[in-house]
Amino acid sequence: MHFRNAQIYRLPENWPGMTSKLLADQLSRISFRPCAQLELASFGFLSPTDSGELVHVVGGQWLIALGVEQRLLPSSVVKQAAKDRAEEIEAQQGYKPGRKQMKEIKEAVTHELMPRAFTRRRRIFAWIDAQAGWLVVDAPSRKAADSMIEALHKSLDELPLKLLNTRRSAGSAMTEWLVANEAPGAFTIDHDCELRAITEEKSAVRYTHHTLDGKDVREHIEAGKQASRLALTWNDRLSAILNDKLELKRLQLLDIVTESATDGLAADEQFDSDFALMTGELRNFIPALIEVLGGEEN
Repeated sequence: MHFRNAQIYRLPENWPGMTSKLLADQLSRISFRPCAQLELASFGFLSPTDSGELVHVVGGQWLIALGVEQRLLPSSVVKQAAKDRAEEIEAQQGYKPGRKQMKEIKEAVTHELMPRAFTRRRRIFAWIDAQAGWLVVDAPSRKAADSMIEALHKSLDELPLKLLNTRRSAGSAMTEWLVANEAPGAFTIDHDCELRAITEEKSAVRYTHHTLDGKDVREHIEAGKQASRLALTWNDRLSAILNDKLELKRLQLLDIVTESATDGLAADEQFDSDFALMTGELRNFIPALIEVLGGEEN
């Protein structure tokens, strides 16, 4: 179990009153169920493994999963079916349906098509470190993590959660590192970045698998562009792309970490081993990242 992305949220350290059992009990208030015939979407918590437990615990770290199911009913399909229905009605009544009648036709068509629509199901994972006070969602954007956060707010008695906020903005810090061609602490700069203008034009230039110590990068920065994405490696153990919203993408544990993993494990043991490796690295990586960004802003 390795996360590819990280949306980082802050919880109180040693989350007062919360245990893995209490968390599981409260998550069960919104258990996952498939979409009903006339539902466009449904979501609820389910077991992140085959154990059936809503909170999977490995070494004091908690893993939860939200199941999301959506009916795939393209608007183009509804529009065409409504058009066909409207033409039939026009032939019967001798004039085109008005705006109100067209709205009723679309609603009726949607109602009829809904039970026959295909469904798509996915799982969103979140890791909780109740002791250190972190909740990390494996989602590529805040919007993609919203379902998890919304479901947690609905199911828990209390969720003292806030976004991670640092004293220095990630964008200005990454820009400074590019100018100096050096990142602080145990971080090193890799070969991917995006520079974006902070003017209304919002023009951007992207570098992929490209050295970033060239004159052209500095010229873009001098012209007013700021780093909006930057690939980094931490301590030769973990690599990721950091963006100016403090989101992490393309998280990857490096060979020096994965070489210590045990081969030949059963599937459930391998799952736990991977999860323990990932959380063990992120527990050190996140504070290191915060430190080079000036610490947390309360």
